[in-house]
Amino acid sequence: MAGFQLRFKSTVLALALVFSSLAIADEANVTWAELSDAQHQVLNPLAAEWDTLRPWQREKMLDIARDYPKMSASKQALVTKRLSNWSRMTPYERENARKRHQQFQALSADKKNELRKKWQEYQKLPESERARLRAESPDAYTDADLN
Repeated sequence: MAGFQLRFKSTVLALALVFSSLAIADEANVTWAELSDAQHQVLNPLAAEWDTLRPWQREKMLDIARDYPKMSASKQALVTKRLSNWSRMTPYERENARKRHQQFQALSADKKNELRKKWQEYQKLPESERARLRAESPDAYTDADLN
């Protein structure tokens, strides 16, 4: 009897996993028109391109929209700003941003903190000085936030 109960529980668990993965796949294939008003509000910068996003991209954006109400006002503002900036980027710029993010994530914690400190110092400079630095080394200075 114990063997039957164990097999039954594992079968139920397997079915639950299959159905939950199907639900996630269905959610990632949802069109812009099928999103809720709350999702529209958060993801509005992506409205024009939503139906062309890949399923994994939609899933990531839906996760952001789901977590958005739980965020602080400052975090919500940052998410809105980043979505707006992302929506204005070309595919080439997006790919470069992904690569820079992956490179940054691969760094040690000390190196990340050093770069964040340098970025904060750079942001404190007057715009004229930042413009001069960008002109001298355009690849070294981007407008990305390192938070």
